[in-house]
Amino acid sequence: MVKKYVVSTLMLVSMFALQLSANPVDSVTMTSTGYGAKDTITFWGGGHSGLTVYAGLFMFNKTGSTGTGNLIDNGTIGGFCMDLSEYLASGPKAYEVLDVSAGPVPTTFLGGGMGQAKADYLSELWGRYFDSSWMAGGTYTAAQNAQAEAFQAAIWEIIYEDMPTTSAGWDVTIDGTAGDKGFRAANLDYTLANSWLGSLTGNYQGANLTALSYCGSQDVLTAIPEPATVAFLSIGLLLAVSRGYKTMNG
Repeated sequence: MVKKYVVSTLMLVSMFALQLSANPVDSVTMTSTGYGAKDTITFWGGGHSGLTVYAGLFMFNKTGSTGTGNLIDNGTIGGFCMDLSEYLASGPKAYEVLDVSAGPVPTTFLGGGMGQAKADYLSELWGRYFDSSWMAGGTYTAAQNAQAEAFQAAIWEIIYEDMPTTSAGWDVTIDGTAGDKGFRAANLDYTLANSWLGSLTGNYQGANLTALSYCGSQDVLTAIPEPATVAFLSIGLLLAVSRGYKTMNG
């Protein structure tokens, strides 16, 4: 009975792997609906030199998804820009769901995906300092706008700068990376951004983030809602428990 169960399990895993290879792209279809809290910032990085733009929370309307994109409910989504080299897409677009460590795409100014260490810092930053009031709608206070802008700058700093020896080495006003890479910014509350960055440890259990990527436009960093995360993990736990029970009972 044990051998039969092992063979059946291997067949199930093989079928699952084939299904994944046949449908490799998990997606989220959404349309930009404007901004939440935001303010103007001037930055250097991603091929731009002294470009002034809005920095803050992007707002989207999600209307469809496939695969792991289904973990995010349809409706309003808030996210931050990951990609300095491209501009925000207009109209409904199907964004590919990526692991944060693999983004942003293109990787021209990083030499590859950002890696897991930076992804962990972003998770901690979001888990400790993201404020849902930045996407509440209506009119935002000057403080909320400044906070959302500082949060965006902190995200860019983590993604585009070389990893410092300690988190205290991050500074959004200084480009500490040699060559045409790196990031720096002006016209923002840099004290707040740097205080958040300097407090990070890299091993804090933060938010469950995902990267949404669309070729030709900015990639977006957003969080998977906690109930969906718990449900996803629970499915895995139930499968593991079921496997153990069947093995013990032949």
